Amino acid sequence: MTVHSVNAPDLGDPVQDAERRKKSGRIKMLMVVLVCAAPVIASYLTYFVIRPEGRTNYSSLILPTKSLPDLPLQALDGSPVKAASLRGQWLLVAVGPSSCDAACEKRLFMQRQLREMLGRERDRLDKVWLVTDTGPLTPALREALGGNAPVTALRVAPAALAAWLAPGEGHTLQEHLYVVDPMGEWMMRVPANADPGRVKRDLGRVLRASGSWDQAGR
Repeated sequence: MTVHSVNAPDLGDPVQDAERRKKSGRIKMLMVVLVCAAPVIASYLTYFVIRPEGRTNYSSLILPTKSLPDLPLQALDGSPVKAASLRGQWLLVAVGPSSCDAACEKRLFMQRQLREMLGRERDRLDKVWLVTDTGPLTPALREALGGNAPVTALRVAPAALAAWLAPGEGHTLQEHLYVVDPMGEWMMRVPANADPGRVKRDLGRVLRASGSWDQAGR
């Protein structure tokens, strides 16, 4: 047997090897994402799906949740705001034009009251108002948005917002309040003309369920 009879080592196809490494990397990244999201998914399932005691939620649970897109947000002065800056806190979101009518004012008032009703958990929830036009806000409304826990008012075009939030059947986008988790996932829609007491119970449940992985502040 001479050295000429020894088979050359099989080095494989470089293109196929690269594809295998790329596929393996994607699988590993997906597993990391699933591990990170597991506590969130488990908390939602525990309080809104499994629920052995037979409770029913008042608000509509959004499954699957909808991730916050890169919305073209602006502060009231027109300066750009990155959508990602909203992540890190639970959000109670109101939507509507700058010419806030009586129904709009009622929703903003309920938004404020719901946060206060949460007691010691209230610092985990921020209030956001997405203003769907470029009109000016009245001085009285600007003052109402302030206080110890001011409302974050941001302008966004309705067409862009429709890629994330959606109203219930037979309703408009501005008739609801929307609950968004700290990862930017829209996960619950409050009914139109909602009962604040029942909404508060829903908010209390999600905050209790997320207590193991969420803390106040970004």
